[in-house]
Amino acid sequence: MHCIIKAFNMISLATFLPNWLMTFIVLTTLTVTSNSLQVEAKSIPREKILRGENYGTLRNQGKLRTYYMYTPKYYNPKHPISLVLVFHGDNGSGKSIEKVSRFNNLAELFGFIAVYPNGLDHQWSFTGHVRQKVDDISFVAALIGHIQQITNINRRKIYATGFSEGGILTQALACKLPNQIAAFASVAGSLTTRFMHSCHSSVSISMMMINGTKDLSVHYHGDPITQKEALVSIPETINFWQRHDQCTSFSQIQELARTKSRNHLQVKAFRSSGCRNGSEVLQFNIVNGGHFWPGGTSTDTKLNQVNIQLGFNASRAIWSFFQRHSLSSLKPPTIRKAKR
Repeated sequence: MHCIIKAFNMISLATFLPNWLMTFIVLTTLTVTSNSLQVEAKSIPREKILRGENYGTLRNQGKLRTYYMYTPKYYNPKHPISLVLVFHGDNGSGKSIEKVSRFNNLAELFGFIAVYPNGLDHQWSFTGHVRQKVDDISFVAALIGHIQQITNINRRKIYATGFSEGGILTQALACKLPNQIAAFASVAGSLTTRFMHSCHSSVSISMMMINGTKDLSVHYHGDPITQKEALVSIPETINFWQRHDQCTSFSQIQELARTKSRNHLQVKAFRSSGCRNGSEVLQFNIVNGGHFWPGGTSTDTKLNQVNIQLGFNASRAIWSFFQRHSLSSLKPPTIRKAKR
């Protein structure tokens, strides 16, 4: 695996650098500037949570962690609501991935809470990296509990998605937190060889993957097996989740028209069938595409035109996928504490 994956790295199309395009309302009664951190908000009554954009913090593993969130304006604390966790790529932030994915718009339109955690030093750590001394899988488990304290979350409808390194974290969460998260979607991400070999959950896992076949950061055909934290190829990762869910078949279900760009991008969708307990494995290949979030807007007019021609919006496809899945049972999380 590439230890440092640039969330907005160049792809085979040199112009594919997504950059989608205030005042934030704080979660407590303390007023701060938009660049300030808040005090921890876990004691705020659910009915006091402000709609719209908010910042929040919590302490975990001895670190002050931050996140950005969006609550739809018609949120009613008396009724449980779905939660979507969105993880940024390397060198990104919660706010930057919102600009890329535009999940706030979908949260308002379809009625769910979107939370965008911030990695320490703008990166994610899966096993308690020496430099960071944290385990972000444990952090995500703690964050879910924190959000459940301050909002009325439907525990059966918690979802996770991410881009690049955030997509790799999403894959790891599928292995480690399948009892807490109902479905997973990674964009320009894959599974590490280490997690694939240690992923022995008996819980059925619904996984959606969106990858460019010419991604220069998360290689479609995987990393050399001798590479530290090597990433598994996209076809092998899909096969792994199919085997895990005991799917009986996997076939192409859709093909979108080619773009008129010189690279002739095309979207091909594949879906599993006959998977255990109603789980699903869904794959979108962006043929000739690279390291980007399909379907967004950007200050790059060429990218905007390509995305219009592509006819595929990753965020909408992800939410559509999430809506089909919920946890059939709720069990305590089974994760190891980070080494201190």
